[in-house]
Amino acid sequence: MGKTLRETIKETIFKHLKKNKGLVFGQCLTAVGWVNGTLPELFEKDGMIDMSMADVANGGIVAGAGLSNRRPIYVIRYQGFNWFNAPIILNYACKSKEMWDIPCPIFIRGIAMEGSIGPVAGSSHHSLYYRMPGIKIISPMTPKEYLLAYDYFMKNDDVLYVSEHRESYSNKNELLDFISEDLDIILFPISVTRFEAQKAKNELEKEGYKIGIANIVWLKPFKFMKEWENALKTSKFGGIVLDDDYTNGVASTFAYEIMKKTGKNIEIMGLNNKSAGFSKETDNLPPSFNNIIKTVKKICK
Repeated sequence: MGKTLRETIKETIFKHLKKNKGLVFGQCLTAVGWVNGTLPELFEKDGMIDMSMADVANGGIVAGAGLSNRRPIYVIRYQGFNWFNAPIILNYACKSKEMWDIPCPIFIRGIAMEGSIGPVAGSSHHSLYYRMPGIKIISPMTPKEYLLAYDYFMKNDDVLYVSEHRESYSNKNELLDFISEDLDIILFPISVTRFEAQKAKNELEKEGYKIGIANIVWLKPFKFMKEWENALKTSKFGGIVLDDDYTNGVASTFAYEIMKKTGKNIEIMGLNNKSAGFSKETDNLPPSFNNIIKTVKKICK
């Protein structure tokens, strides 16, 4: 049996601390079951440093560790906390290599989850970093993809934002593209919507629809594969970009780039333009497979 993504992350962190002599920082690392079981039970003497609930200061400490070439991994337990960390990371860590010729490699684990957990937590916010220079962004949902992200980080001097999602931690399987000519429509899912896209594809194909999937793993740089382009040009109804971030972020940017390259219509599905909170009235979830099915049927009428 293969390892889960949770096990893969935990082993990667252990290797980073023990073999590569790196550092791990984060707020309340021992809380929530060692951040949902993705951290080894190590402590400050091992290089794993539990930080206070002072995100702006924490971001500065991590940037300092990056400037000292300690290759820190920074665990941000909820992606909504990025709004407090981003000023330091974007203005110092991401600019240092270009402005001062001093690399500042940081592996940022931004962790999202679904449901009503308050206005500063909630779903993904990778779009926050997307428009700024000096940072790369990846959203791995499988063990192989996570190892790819870590390998990239250790071989390069970039700030790397790793957009994680708790719903993926039990996953053991690789998520493959399904691309061919003469499809009805192609789904371009990001992050946790990749699982919903697969469910939607399976259900729609029972009704005779021809559905393609092109998984977006690297968000920045965004890599639009040649085989995706060829398949999209022969599709009947174009495609849909799916994200668990707001639709006016990377989803709209990718949709525009794909439309410009192929001339095909591209729709967008993501979070609604409202905050998430504890009440059902303010809940804000990424596209479910049922909503994807409804949208596909509407487009393909």
